[in-house]
Amino acid sequence: MDTLSQFKDELETEYQTTRKFFEAYPEGLNDYAPHERSMKMMHLATHISEIFGWPDTMLKTSDLDFAKGDYQPKKLSTKEDLLQVLDENFKSSQAALDQANEQDLNEFWALKNNGHEVAKWSKYGSIRHSLNQVTHHRAQLGVYYRLNNIPLPGSYGPSADHQSF
Repeated sequence: MDTLSQFKDELETEYQTTRKFFEAYPEGLNDYAPHERSMKMMHLATHISEIFGWPDTMLKTSDLDFAKGDYQPKKLSTKEDLLQVLDENFKSSQAALDQANEQDLNEFWALKNNGHEVAKWSKYGSIRHSLNQVTHHRAQLGVYYRLNNIPLPGSYGPSADHQSF
């Protein structure tokens, strides 16, 4: 099985879908959240854009320790910023997948906090998790759009906003 090419194809598909969502991103609603415990819309969209860089990080490292400060979340404020970070992270992950070999996917990768292992997967599992996170958080963003009457782009086919009945 050629897992790397399948990951590349899936990452490309998720990128194209996410790009449509970001192209529809509304100006003026960065601080919108449907509930006090929900992420604000720009924070959520920024998180999605950053996830596209995770495969690159995962293939080039063995872990990420939040307490060491190696990761600092970006603070984006415009649709153009979102699209730029999405494009950059997608390209870096595609390049990392191009340079990897199937055996690299068997190595382990961990999330840590001050040395404490929070989660650990094979690199295959960590990349699979990141792709699942894209889908999960993009669906959340779709709910935010729906609650604000922003037409939803199609994800895996047309949305109700782009389908004729």
